[in-house]
Amino acid sequence: MKLIAESNHMANYLAELGEVDYSHHEIQLLLKRLYKPIMNETEMAEAAFRFVRDEISHTWDIQSERITKTASEVLRFKEGICYAKSNLLAALLRAVQIPTGFCYQKLTLGDTPDTGYCIHALNAVYLRSYGRWFRLDARGNKEGIQAEFSLDEEKLAFPIRPQYGEIDYPVIFATPSAKTMGVLERHTNALYMYEQGLPVEL
Repeated sequence: MKLIAESNHMANYLAELGEVDYSHHEIQLLLKRLYKPIMNETEMAEAAFRFVRDEISHTWDIQSERITKTASEVLRFKEGICYAKSNLLAALLRAVQIPTGFCYQKLTLGDTPDTGYCIHALNAVYLRSYGRWFRLDARGNKEGIQAEFSLDEEKLAFPIRPQYGEIDYPVIFATPSAKTMGVLERHTNALYMYEQGLPVEL
């Protein structure tokens, strides 16, 4: 699939946002631990991806009711759903001048269409040494889900199943979707939100 950047201005993919608050002191402390001076941009991108994928729990996987939204909240509580985890990955990369955007998929909520649909969030990272965007999904691995940092072929958490009406949206957005952020703001119980409140259309 050909990815389409929403903005022609790379600066928009480096901007600090309310949800991507990379100046926060906890994020700044993490940056010092996460990155080494000898790392190139690809190594930093992989380090950030692995941290968010492996060290930040997916809220549903641990059956937590907590809702996190901003990058600093996700880091503080070490959990979040995909909408929140994508904010943290964007923060860790934008903070070191690696352009990072937001991508989306429409997926079945369960294994089959009868369970309903939801919007899933992931990231796209622009690596200057390759001159192109790469999608990364730091949702978090578990049985049946194995996302990897791969520049040869995409290894996302959820391969699209068109026969089930699932959709890969090609646009790389500079800001997180207002629908996904609105869901995090309106709800107080993550488990209820995950089953009943996620948007079904982008």
